Amino acid sequence: MATAYFHHPDCEKHDMGDDHPESPRRLSAIREHLQQTGLWEQLAINEAEEASHDELRRAHPDSYISQLEQMTPSQGRIMADPDTAMNPHTFRSAKLAAGSGIQAVNQVLTNQARNAFCAIRPPGHHAERSRTMGFSFFNNIAIAALHALTFHHLERVAILDFDVHQGNGTVDIFHHDPRVLLCSSFQHPFYPFKHSHGMPGHILNVPLDPGTDSATYRQAITDGWFEELAAFKPQLILVSAGFDAHRLDPLADVNLETEDYSWITEQITRLAGELCRGRVISMLEGGYHLQSLTEGVEAHIRGLLAAS
Repeated sequence: MATAYFHHPDCEKHDMGDDHPESPRRLSAIREHLQQTGLWEQLAINEAEEASHDELRRAHPDSYISQLEQMTPSQGRIMADPDTAMNPHTFRSAKLAAGSGIQAVNQVLTNQARNAFCAIRPPGHHAERSRTMGFSFFNNIAIAALHALTFHHLERVAILDFDVHQGNGTVDIFHHDPRVLLCSSFQHPFYPFKHSHGMPGHILNVPLDPGTDSATYRQAITDGWFEELAAFKPQLILVSAGFDAHRLDPLADVNLETEDYSWITEQITRLAGELCRGRVISMLEGGYHLQSLTEGVEAHIRGLLAAS
């Protein structure tokens, strides 16, 4: 079975301004890099479809979804929060981003694909149940997990989040839901300054000091995630794939190398092979230095392809 790749050109129409780090260029740079390396031809390419209102409301209340739709400007931009802007295309882009995860779940759980990567934006892991935050509108990974749990009737789903910022929105949505094991590594103390301590047992935090290097990172992930992940026996592994812990990324201070994304992908696919028939779905989160982003995604996709 192939590795499925989900994208949509309209995800590049969401634009928060020339100086904003979460730029449409992130997606075009990834696509161009994959084409140049020859990986594009090895992937099963899919165009994302919008998540429906009912699919979105598994993670977000009706009032929040309607508010975002009503806020959408007919021209120009408005600020949804101090870091996050909307233009006329944002609401559709956010629904496409969320919908890609639903399609990926459907393909992987019906054996149409071994694993999948969703190259989408806006990202999602900072979106809380009723709050826009950190460039995020809908929590894409949470919506995918809830689709697997409700529509496909899975009992246990793991979410692994290796973005350099903690996925506060994913914690907010699953704080009281032990069907989801959330494993998160993040720089600490750092944005969003939430949920670092006192978490329930199904939320495994691995806080990283500024300046953390590759060896320290790998040991912390091994010690903090893998034993409990194996004991949890997930039926599906979802990945919030942020590439902003790289040493070149301008928004953080963790010093990972591209090889670390190869390593963590190898660990994830190995565990998935042992625990859940290789079922892995990865969704793009952060990564704001174009070279380290594209090289990190390349390393990640090579690992997914090797397992497919």
